[in-house]
Amino acid sequence: MSPVAIVTGAGRGIGRAIAQRLARDGFAVAVADLDAAAGEAVAAAIAAGGGRALAHPVDVADADSVRALVAATTERLGPLDAMVANAGIAHVAPLAEATAADLEALFRVNVVGTLHSIQQAAAAMGEHGRGGRIVVASSVTGRQGMPLLGLYSATKFAIVGLVQAAARELAPAGITVNAYCPGVVETPMNDGVSAGLDAQLGVAPGVAVSEFAKTIALGRLAQPDEIAGLAAFLASNDARYMTGQSIAIDGGLVFV
Repeated sequence: MSPVAIVTGAGRGIGRAIAQRLARDGFAVAVADLDAAAGEAVAAAIAAGGGRALAHPVDVADADSVRALVAATTERLGPLDAMVANAGIAHVAPLAEATAADLEALFRVNVVGTLHSIQQAAAAMGEHGRGGRIVVASSVTGRQGMPLLGLYSATKFAIVGLVQAAARELAPAGITVNAYCPGVVETPMNDGVSAGLDAQLGVAPGVAVSEFAKTIALGRLAQPDEIAGLAAFLASNDARYMTGQSIAIDGGLVFV
């Protein structure tokens, strides 16, 4: 029987690449996204390639929505082996202009959404008693704060704390919890961040990220499938002796 994984935020970008990679690795994949049509397109592509996939809409900020996602996955695909909590949103602004509402909106999706994903995955894995893998999206900004991304960075640091606490709490059940921390990746979300940085810095479109790329040791932005490789490893049995780790995959942007 194929192992079963859920990927949130799987309708585009890194999440889509992770869902596709897990399908190639033999997982049956629940493709979960707030944008139901985007999720359905990814699931259809996986099925067309011979894989097993289920599309299911989810709002990770809503505990009942995540609970329904996990229930549908286990009912239609089988017992849950891996949860990839990839869904998230970004925000670009100097801290002087930040508002409590901005921070609350980011925390609701990035942190509370991650908490819901961890909770519901752990409950499902506890029911079948075989353990499992919980993989969470943090960021290089969860390892080092960066200007104009302060609120986003705060949520990603919070995720690192959740990962470490969950790793200790869930270890007795055989559940590992780890995070991947991407740098700058060519995705639709990064397009929005790039536009925000350009506007804040008063430069032409694309200039901010282009200049930023020059500070990366490998000299370029990442592609989604490069991040997917790390996430797939963390979701696999090969990562069974890793837990509580937040691993940078940033081309040599931050060395900490």
